[in-house]
Amino acid sequence: MTLLLSAARDKPLFTPGPLTTSAAVKRAMLRDLGSRDREFTAVVRAVRRGLLAVAGVSQEEGYEAVLMQGSGTFGVEAVLTCAAPPGGKWLIVSNGAYGERMARICQVHRIAHAILRCPEDARPDPAALDQALAADPAVTGVAAVHCETTTGILNPAEEIGRVAKRHGKTYALDSMSAFGGVEFDLPASGADFLVSSSNKCVEGVPGLSFCLCRRDALLATEGWARTLSLDLLDQWRALEQTGQFRFTPPTHVVLALAQALEELAAEGGVPGRAARYRANQATLLAGMRALGFVEYLAPRLQGPIITSFRYPADPRFDFPTFYGRLNDLGFVIYPGKVSGADCFRIGTIGRIFPDDVRDLLRAVEQTLAVIFSSGGPAGVEQEAGGLLKALS
Repeated sequence: MTLLLSAARDKPLFTPGPLTTSAAVKRAMLRDLGSRDREFTAVVRAVRRGLLAVAGVSQEEGYEAVLMQGSGTFGVEAVLTCAAPPGGKWLIVSNGAYGERMARICQVHRIAHAILRCPEDARPDPAALDQALAADPAVTGVAAVHCETTTGILNPAEEIGRVAKRHGKTYALDSMSAFGGVEFDLPASGADFLVSSSNKCVEGVPGLSFCLCRRDALLATEGWARTLSLDLLDQWRALEQTGQFRFTPPTHVVLALAQALEELAAEGGVPGRAARYRANQATLLAGMRALGFVEYLAPRLQGPIITSFRYPADPRFDFPTFYGRLNDLGFVIYPGKVSGADCFRIGTIGRIFPDDVRDLLRAVEQTLAVIFSSGGPAGVEQEAGGLLKALS
């Protein structure tokens, strides 16, 4: 069977990941290295150091970077199953689908857990967490999501961490969609374990998760792992002792991540990248509001990573049609995930810039004109063709 891919340029991905990557990141994968090759193990060492540098910490300060094969969820599952002692209990702070996924992981592994829920359009209340921890001494760890991409809300990760530490609890933070793109003080947060992945704000490709750990918290997990392949401590020891993964690593993904980290540093580190993402989102919000769209979240809650927009009230609006026509014009957005409202989402991360956002806005305007017009298929083709010509 032959898989035929279009020879046209890749469509920009206005999603929360996988996302648009640079040509240099793609080129970095055009090498075949053995997983035990000295050159590859040197790259692994550099990547581990680079990830710590992005967080503003180092091994000398007691932090470690553990690379784990698989998507970000693999990394989250590794932490939840390794950082809870036998008989331990997680308190999961949830205001969206990814907090609920943490609970599902605990359920599958039969790890005791409780969920502190708040509405999807609200930030968790640190005072409520304080009360919940005071009321339940069985809790050994707190787990939270930094940027909940269900809506795009940016949660108070540092405040949650301060409460968890005041009660002497382990603190695990899913920073999947924030690490590398949102300025954040890891030591001040008190996070013992921070998880992210290669295909988010670092702007690599999918296939690798990583956990930044306080070394003493990692060492304390001796004997707690509930799986072999997701054993964080065992993985760290192998990386430290041999420079190698215990099992076959995604070598091409690691090479791409090394290049992506160089590009992140060249952009000015997290502050530089965060500024571009904020500029992308400011351009998006101005344009979408001018077209009559309304965001799901209040502006004070909105993070710069992805924005949820409510469907227009006009009954002629149909999201599958809207999505499909935008895709035909060369732009990929994301369906909604909010449980109680009809929304779609547009990401503003990855190797995209305000001019790319303006191109998307022109496509959105053109698509709306077609949807809300009475023209038939011929009219649609004419409109789409005209826009593609204008954008080429």
